[in-house]
Amino acid sequence: MDYTEFSSRYQVRRLDLTNIPEILALCEKNTQFYEYCPPFVTTQTIEADMQALPQRKKTYEDKYYLGYYDDAGQLVAVMDLIDHYPAEKSCFIGFFMMERSLQGKGIGSQIITDFCSHLAKTGYEYIRLGYVDGNEQSRSFWEKNQFTDTGLRNYTEDYTVVVMNRSLEQPGIRKIFRCSITISGSNNKQHNINEMQNKQKCAG
Repeated sequence: MDYTEFSSRYQVRRLDLTNIPEILALCEKNTQFYEYCPPFVTTQTIEADMQALPQRKKTYEDKYYLGYYDDAGQLVAVMDLIDHYPAEKSCFIGFFMMERSLQGKGIGSQIITDFCSHLAKTGYEYIRLGYVDGNEQSRSFWEKNQFTDTGLRNYTEDYTVVVMNRSLEQPGIRKIFRCSITISGSNNKQHNINEMQNKQKCAG
């Protein structure tokens, strides 16, 4: 996966422990997110998120904790991505957050649009994520970006996660794709919705 091609406007870089201070500075401004998806962000929770994997992923080769940077070197967005999950031709957004001062300007939607366009061109069929039920800001953002409710839910002690997909497949194979989702969901619902640990259960 060539993540450097994800954006037409921003430089996309892989983040590591040295980037935690700037990730924290971005995330801690988004207080509403953590009201719905606790606990509130700390250095420790970011480090844990960098290590978090879905239950069926055993190695880190498909995990991409990414930062979007503008020309001035300012971090404008963070995305935690799992490639080839929950299926080979899909990926999972475990977390996505924008710099607070840049929200409401269409920048987040452009990032997601570019990202989806790149994946569609390289043969991916769909993208999956989850948002916390009741967080209308998150629901509105993801629906605006063509993600739809799968009907799957993940119930935690603190909140319920609504699982969403965005289809990237060509119209001619849409029927087959939809059937495959229905079959996998009916076989083992928890297998599909217990995607990530900790805060990774809510993308934004």
